[in-house]
Amino acid sequence: MTGPLLLGVRHHGPGSARAVRRALDAARPRAVLIEGPPEADALVPLAAEEDMRPPVALLAHVVDEPGKSAFWPFAEFSPEWVAVRWALAHGVPARFIDLPAAHSLAMRDTEDAPEEGADSDDVRVDPLRVLAETAGYDDAERWWEDVVEHREGDAFAALGEAMGALRESHGEGGDRGNSGNEGNGGRDRDLEREAHMRLQVRSAQKEFGDSFAVVCGAWHVPALRQRTTVAADRALLKGLPKAKVDMTWVPWTHRRLARTSGYGAGIESPGWYGHLFSVPDRPVERWLTKVAGLLRDEDRIVSSAHVIEAVRLAESLAVMRGRPLAGLTETTDAVRAVLCEGSDVPLALIHDRLVVGDVLGEVPEAAPAVPLQRDLTRQQRTLRLKPAAPEKEIDLDLRGDTDIARSRLLHRLRLLGVAWGEPARSARGSTGTFRETWRLRWEPELSVRVAEAGVWGTTVLAAATAKAQGDAVSATALADVTALAERCLLAGLPDALPVVMRVLADRAALDTDVGHLAQALPALVRALRYGDVRGTDTRALAGVATGLAERVFVGLPPACAGLDTDAADEMRGHIDGVHSAVGLLEDAALRERWRAVLRVLAARDSVAGVVRGRCARILLDEGALDDDGAARLMGLALSPGTPPDEAAAWIEGFVGGGAGGGLLLVHDERLLGLVDAWLTGVSGTAFTDVLPLLRRTFSAYEAGVRRSLGELVRRGPAASASAGAGGVPGFADELDPDRADAVVPVVRMLLGVGSGDGG
Repeated sequence: MTGPLLLGVRHHGPGSARAVRRALDAARPRAVLIEGPPEADALVPLAAEEDMRPPVALLAHVVDEPGKSAFWPFAEFSPEWVAVRWALAHGVPARFIDLPAAHSLAMRDTEDAPEEGADSDDVRVDPLRVLAETAGYDDAERWWEDVVEHREGDAFAALGEAMGALRESHGEGGDRGNSGNEGNGGRDRDLEREAHMRLQVRSAQKEFGDSFAVVCGAWHVPALRQRTTVAADRALLKGLPKAKVDMTWVPWTHRRLARTSGYGAGIESPGWYGHLFSVPDRPVERWLTKVAGLLRDEDRIVSSAHVIEAVRLAESLAVMRGRPLAGLTETTDAVRAVLCEGSDVPLALIHDRLVVGDVLGEVPEAAPAVPLQRDLTRQQRTLRLKPAAPEKEIDLDLRGDTDIARSRLLHRLRLLGVAWGEPARSARGSTGTFRETWRLRWEPELSVRVAEAGVWGTTVLAAATAKAQGDAVSATALADVTALAERCLLAGLPDALPVVMRVLADRAALDTDVGHLAQALPALVRALRYGDVRGTDTRALAGVATGLAERVFVGLPPACAGLDTDAADEMRGHIDGVHSAVGLLEDAALRERWRAVLRVLAARDSVAGVVRGRCARILLDEGALDDDGAARLMGLALSPGTPPDEAAAWIEGFVGGGAGGGLLLVHDERLLGLVDAWLTGVSGTAFTDVLPLLRRTFSAYEAGVRRSLGELVRRGPAASASAGAGGVPGFADELDPDRADAVVPVVRMLLGVGSGDGG
């Protein structure tokens, strides 16, 4: 070699990756320098481990502030990853030469979301876009495919010259920004990064002569060729802030390599690029075969003839468009026309599953990790809960030891802010306390969340316990503390409960707002219910719940007087919650006292209509109010002296909220008649005012219920009055022969009786 081999690449470009491998095989350098944080040099040997499977990423975070972190992602088709693997396979040093993470993270003023590191530079003037436009392309990705991905040989020299010209026209990198540059004192991060790279290149020249290669973003190649003095480069780096950082390998996903994820150096189609890099030949045929397999798995009819025709169409489109080989655009057009019959709906699935993909990488156990991460990994393995990129739904039966341990782990992680799983409604509709449904999806950022949670403890149990205790002490609202008590029981944190219970008792004693008390009660009672199914001792919790309920009973009547519309709607929600909670407590005396409170509220004129109507409905459903009593309350509420808006609010409270109110009116035509009579008597002006409220009430009913109500109203009260003392509302006294004869043939057919069989 006559000088250092500078290989300017596109991050995550399979064409660049193949070219790097060919160049390294031809040059056989004694060392390989790679764009990336130097702190990762000690982690390079792990890339050769058998259980290291990309996509993976280097994760750096500030030791005292884990939220200050950055990722450097690598895919199988990333040129940097190919360079690392080549160096390890050939026994030569591989070193990272970018600005140390200790500096780049220290220059971040705020704990933003974890950013992707050097690869994530946002270019205000996108070099690929400018080069594509210069070549007459309107799509930078298509230009890159034609120039690099679909051609043999390498384009290092041409790309280097092009980048040099672009840098000259845009001020030597001054227009090249970096996510996170703001707040760094006005420094241009690229100038500092490239100064550090040049210093590392000079150091390598002293050690290896010119027999080494440098793999970096093509944008930086002109800067590395630039002749500068050591003093000038050191001056650029002088005084940079520095932080203590830890670094490790973490799994990454193809989805996070996609540009749509917000990753600055992302690509449009990581799954497609991975395919181009991995297949030995005939990429279009092999890709369309993958697409056909996916569609068949989704029960779509796709034959071999479809695939053959799609290949022909893709190749024909490439010829018509002057492209050297069919690219993703041509294959997508062919798939839409042939395999999807012109529909874009299956294309969304293909884009999600194949073009982007859900590949999740793996890292070896030898990779550095905080103790909390190691404990989590051990539990995931023991409980057979392997992290995966695609969203997966699991059902847990809490009567089994394994499933209840899984439930506790997921609840503990949620309490720690590691949202690996989210509770979901079971597809089977099960709502029992012995069953839970979770949606699981592992995202790379969760590794940062685990590192952040490590400040609370070295195991998931210890960290969740300490976090719950800290949250209880810092909580300001009573409802937050009761919700925390519920989460502690769900997560199985017995050591945290005493602290939570003490704080709960203190907050409950001091809080006099009935709304706060009513809001806190349901979570407390749910905690009791879940505690029973998990075998937790909840006697102390039961005493607090009963005392809280008694205070709600006493304070509710005065709190419901003089409420405006919004406050009344909120209070109705509190009453529903308290009613559900009292029912779960299974205390007959407490339930009877609650009914007494509801009777007072239902009959008191000073209480808002929506609250009075809701209380009347609860009493009716509970059997504490008979039909005559309900009709009497409705008659009073809908009397001519009641303002129309107040009467409409009473109706919403009584039959609204999706609690079976529509069926109540269907089966009790007396109540429906009262509503109908009131509505027909409302003046035109008042009707316009109450219409939105009534529409909201009745639109919540199912279509069948609305249709039945319409039929009953259309028949009018005379139809019901025609039913005798022994008749059934909605049916006439006499049979209509003509209508009965019309259904006889159908009945005979259903019974298998011929027309001549008689009967």
